[in-house]
Amino acid sequence: MLNVKRVVLRSRPGKNGHPVPENFRVEEIMTSPELKEGQVLVRTLFLSVDPYMRCCMNDDTGADYLLPWRLGECVDGGGVGVVEASKNQALSVGTSVTSFNWPWQTYNVMDGSLLQKVDPEMVDGHLSYVLGAVGMPGLTAVLGVREKGHVTPGSHQTMVISGAAGACGSIAGQIGRLDGCERVVGICGSDQKCQALVTELGFTAGINYKKGDISSALREHCPTGIDIYFDNVGGPISDAVISQMNPSGHVILCGQISQYNKDVPYPPPLSEDTQKALCHKNITRERFVVLNYMEKHEEGLVQLSRWVKTGQIKVLETVVNGIENMGEAFCSMMTGGNIGKQVVNISD
Repeated sequence: MLNVKRVVLRSRPGKNGHPVPENFRVEEIMTSPELKEGQVLVRTLFLSVDPYMRCCMNDDTGADYLLPWRLGECVDGGGVGVVEASKNQALSVGTSVTSFNWPWQTYNVMDGSLLQKVDPEMVDGHLSYVLGAVGMPGLTAVLGVREKGHVTPGSHQTMVISGAAGACGSIAGQIGRLDGCERVVGICGSDQKCQALVTELGFTAGINYKKGDISSALREHCPTGIDIYFDNVGGPISDAVISQMNPSGHVILCGQISQYNKDVPYPPPLSEDTQKALCHKNITRERFVVLNYMEKHEEGLVQLSRWVKTGQIKVLETVVNGIENMGEAFCSMMTGGNIGKQVVNISD
């Protein structure tokens, strides 16, 4: 028998509640490592915490592509690990693997068909990048910018990114710069994050939304208006950005983290003034769901890998150690405690 630690959903925060670490519980169980044909035993290396998981904490996620977590049962999300034993011809012992539905456990017996092989070369040896820059957040960034942003090199465009120091925003801003935007301005929640955006990631400027007036800061850093807005947060920040957008601009509607603790539909309704601005200026605001572009994932990951390995994209991570800290890491990420991708290191 194998001694396994796992994280279960202990309680729900409620649709209008803020999640707390106590919503989760760590358990120790004994499980049989015996494998059926096609199965593998994997040891978890890294687990991901992401904003969408807040929806999974509700009875109803509000999204047809997301299932709610069940009370008293092990929760899941993005994970990466290594095969320790195998009865699957395609996955030998020592192979690195990943999945979007990785149970929050130290060890898992999994059906090999549900796992994707990871080539460590793709991520320059940093397997945690599979959960961030060369994974779903990176794909969301590159496909969001390229499918909905309409960046035109040489046309002096300005892109603004909210949630700019997070896993997706930090990559999206760099892609905007690489694809030809003249100015890339990030909005985030601390001076330390603003400094990282500019000095480490090559953003033109960073705006700390917790200090001063966002509208005046946007006017200062976006003197010719805003052409593209990569929206990760929604709410008053997005109202301020959209009010300064140029005619025929584009909003990439990626996330609305400021609204996830509220019982509102997704995407949340806009204020009357913002809705008028969109119509009056002919600004597109199209919801972006990365799962709708599965046929472009492989090409996108190859591009992201190339950018990371050549240093054209810099990767920021906040790493917490230990499965017992999954709840703390999730709640910290939801309140902006991370710079770059938040991951939890489960084992070496």
